[in-house]
Amino acid sequence: MKIERLGQDKIRIFLTFDDLSERGIQKEDMWQEIPKVHDLFTEMMDQAYNEVGFDATGPLAVEVFALPAQGMVVIVTRGKYDHHHHGIGSPYEDELPEEVYEMEVTLEQSDTILYSFDDFENVIEAAHVLKSMLHEAGRLYKYNGKWVLQLEPEEIEDGKHPALIAVLAEFGEATSVTTAMLEEYGQLIMADHAVDTICNHFKRQD
Repeated sequence: MKIERLGQDKIRIFLTFDDLSERGIQKEDMWQEIPKVHDLFTEMMDQAYNEVGFDATGPLAVEVFALPAQGMVVIVTRGKYDHHHHGIGSPYEDELPEEVYEMEVTLEQSDTILYSFDDFENVIEAAHVLKSMLHEAGRLYKYNGKWVLQLEPEEIEDGKHPALIAVLAEFGEATSVTTAMLEEYGQLIMADHAVDTICNHFKRQD
């Protein structure tokens, strides 16, 4: 479980499928009100408080993004309490409701594959191996000092998915960044055919 702070009232949590299976949770369970999911959420909020000082009291909006073969991204945004109805200087100013987590959960399923690479050499290596599996595929971004390769499901032939993930995992790592974040904050380096373009312009290091 990886936790990053995105802002004063927003954090991003990356859960791998191992994180879920260790707790006996299926992907489909994540948007159901069941005790083990509530326990996981409590654990995530405890860890968020300990690691990044995120105080999860108050109304929370929770967005869950399911990523193929990688895990889930949970974005938690804390809402604000409206103190005005008590009047200014009221003794109730700091009282919070009994229920700590007022969760509003939305779920988005994405089949886009995103892997990040620390070094461009790793992108070149991966591209040369992937070339035989893909045709005219890939979009390359620079984000947060890393290279991020994006592959869409329609660019992948049936049955090639596991082999593809194996190659990507060998040279890079699954990232919790979403396409929307790349489009907003990342730098688009190659809009399409990234795998072929890289192979045509850069040779593998022997």
